[in-house]
Amino acid sequence: MKLDDQQQQREAEESRRTTWRRLRRMGSPRWTRANVLAAALTVALGFAIATQIQQNQATGLQGLRQDELVRVLDDVNQRAARLDQQVRELEAQRDSLTSGADTAAQAAAQAQRRVDQLGVLAGTLPASGPGIRLTIADPAATMKSPLLLDVLQELRDAGAEVVQVGGVRVVASTYFSDVGGSVTADGEALPRPYVFLAIGDSKTLASAMQIPGGIVDTARRQNGSATVEELKTVSITATRTPKTPRYATPVPEPTVGAGQ
Repeated sequence: MKLDDQQQQREAEESRRTTWRRLRRMGSPRWTRANVLAAALTVALGFAIATQIQQNQATGLQGLRQDELVRVLDDVNQRAARLDQQVRELEAQRDSLTSGADTAAQAAAQAQRRVDQLGVLAGTLPASGPGIRLTIADPAATMKSPLLLDVLQELRDAGAEVVQVGGVRVVASTYFSDVGGSVTADGEALPRPYVFLAIGDSKTLASAMQIPGGIVDTARRQNGSATVEELKTVSITATRTPKTPRYATPVPEPTVGAGQ
């Protein structure tokens, strides 16, 4: 190899090494004042976010008042009790159907009971049972539809199975609105005082209406009053004619063997 060729090769090799050193310097982080400040801000922001998340999780219930905590606990207990009752009823039906004794007759009887239950829930059949009568006096005519909606929601949360307000049977689509100086339920004006009839566990329903911050307190704050009567038998006679849904349609049950 000629001397000139060797010299050119050494120069090319040195040039490659110089180029790689420059690339490594360009790719390595430079701890300038701006970089240090940005890193410190990033760490501080992450710490603040983590601290806020922990505080939100820890104070989810701590920020509630005592009456609100009582209501939350009461709702949880009532829902748990209703679910337990439903489980027991379904297990009893299952055991009855699988016992093998007159299964067809039992199935027919249970089907009829189910139809009756659905009729009561849908408001197409009268109903009776234990419950309460809630009377809300509004002498100054200051109470509006949101209050009656709150009453209905409290009754449902407390386990009311059937509700009637004034002469209106409450169903899933029931709504309240303010028209002039009156409150209407499903478009029908409600007379004062407002009277709710509710079927369910009378003690539970009455307690839900009278807890601190509940309907009785709310009515008093609005210059009215609310009285609760526990009754052994509440007769709800108002019924509804079912309407055909305009948009919703049932989902067909899957065919046996479909997808196989």
